[in-house]
Amino acid sequence: MNTSEQKIESKRTAKSESIYELAALGLLTAVSFIMAFTPLGFVPIGVLTVTFMTVPVIIAATVLKPRDAAVIGGIFGMTSFIKTVTGTGGVMMAGLFQINPLLTAILCIVPRVLEGWLGGLIFQAVRRIDKTTFVSYMVASLAVPVMNTIFFMSTLFLFFYRTKPIQDIAASKGADNILALFVAMVGIQAVVEALVCFVLGTGVSKALAVALRKVKK
Repeated sequence: MNTSEQKIESKRTAKSESIYELAALGLLTAVSFIMAFTPLGFVPIGVLTVTFMTVPVIIAATVLKPRDAAVIGGIFGMTSFIKTVTGTGGVMMAGLFQINPLLTAILCIVPRVLEGWLGGLIFQAVRRIDKTTFVSYMVASLAVPVMNTIFFMSTLFLFFYRTKPIQDIAASKGADNILALFVAMVGIQAVVEALVCFVLGTGVSKALAVALRKVKK
């Protein structure tokens, strides 16, 4: 194959990958919206909500690129904000929206964008040293839901810790400092969320990666 043919083949490959990326993004976006507005995505428990919306973010982080995972994370955040605006996102989020809509939008969206982007970077970093070709999927699948909890709660306390809704929760749980309130609010639901998303994310993303490699061959 001469240089001219190599360039043509390279352009075809790049175009094919671009089409695949757009198609995968569209599919994951559709899945995210379906999950968000059905019981599949959010399960209210107490004042918070256990979410399995990190699963599409995990898939994007492991099968696509970090920027794509950031986009799917942003979709997750936008659906969360839509539910907040429509009053279906939980009592706490509705109260925060009444206090400051802009900060509530940032709370819903920015942590989710960051978890997707960083999840993709973590996957790529571990992938370089992962001789098993499986551990990297496990690490990313655990990192994304953990980051979702940490980033969301950190932003929540940064913006709204002194507000009445949060202080009422602190009083009801007997939490007299931020760390105690974090533990009291997150509790068992964060563990359940992380474990379920870890199992689903690892299994689905690895299976998709294997299937895609076969298709490309």
